[in-house]
Amino acid sequence: MSKCIGCGAILQTKNMEEEGYIKGDNDVKRLCERCFRIRNYGDYKIIFKSNADFEPILKKIGTTNDLVVFVVDLMMMNKDFKSIIQYFNQNILLVFTKRDVLPKSINDQKFIDYAKNLGIPFVDCLVVSSYKNYGLDVLMDKIEYYKTSNQVYIVGYTNAGKSTLINKIIYNYSDLKDTITTSILPSTTLNSVEIPLREDLTFIDTPGLIDSNSFINLVDAKLLKKIFPKKEIKPITYQIKEKQTIFVEDILRIDVNNRNNFTFYFSNSLSMKRTFKKKNKLLHLKEHIIRVRPQEDIVISGLGFIRVSNSDVIKLYIRDLVDVYTRKSLI
Repeated sequence: MSKCIGCGAILQTKNMEEEGYIKGDNDVKRLCERCFRIRNYGDYKIIFKSNADFEPILKKIGTTNDLVVFVVDLMMMNKDFKSIIQYFNQNILLVFTKRDVLPKSINDQKFIDYAKNLGIPFVDCLVVSSYKNYGLDVLMDKIEYYKTSNQVYIVGYTNAGKSTLINKIIYNYSDLKDTITTSILPSTTLNSVEIPLREDLTFIDTPGLIDSNSFINLVDAKLLKKIFPKKEIKPITYQIKEKQTIFVEDILRIDVNNRNNFTFYFSNSLSMKRTFKKKNKLLHLKEHIIRVRPQEDIVISGLGFIRVSNSDVIKLYIRDLVDVYTRKSLI
């Protein structure tokens, strides 16, 4: 059966409410209506998928000896990658994407050294930016070096930048005209999609696993556009000298009791403000008591991270189900 070249869904003409629906002959059209509308109108039709739906694909990858390229968003670095790497016994090439959104002053080696603490058994690691064409030549060289067959699997969480990376590689390193459908919303890729870059190299894009505790899975498209940085982040630092409260939009509240410095690595499209008088705003959100040590980050899954200078105990309020944790400072 034919697949949509954009999302991998099986093409069908019977039910317009189901994935893979097309109008007309399957042999003529290769792009489903959903992908067509995403690409041409920004009209995203939600398809509800769970990680259980994608598990057979990951298990199948694990039965091969093919190279796995594991794509990780530098801004959305998860605390636990076992939900993906548990399926793989073969070589894993770890690729950090979206280098363009973090300050240029940070040396790439810092991210690579940090990766050694993530528990991912990678054979190599590098940092790239699809939008800036940064590191892509090196990536292709490493794929050529580590691949064990003509097939290379691309895996990662939703919104890690897999499809954007593949599209840039298609443009730069092949004569193909077809591209993968991209969107800021989860579950855009619905099935595996084969991309024959050349006779001896085929990329297989896979659906992004859903991080159920990520902020991006709990908000609408309008807010998502503000959350995802479109250019290099300019970190915002607040020097706290007494009890203060910091608000980010109407989605996050942080109560600080002691002298400290908080540096926010969030999208600069999000509005932030600090107040000396605590108001009853956002107290209906989920409360977290965070104990942070010197040179640690507070990570809010899907939103960004905050670098904290000194030990402290703070109260943080955010939507229920969002994962909040501390880690050794990334920067």
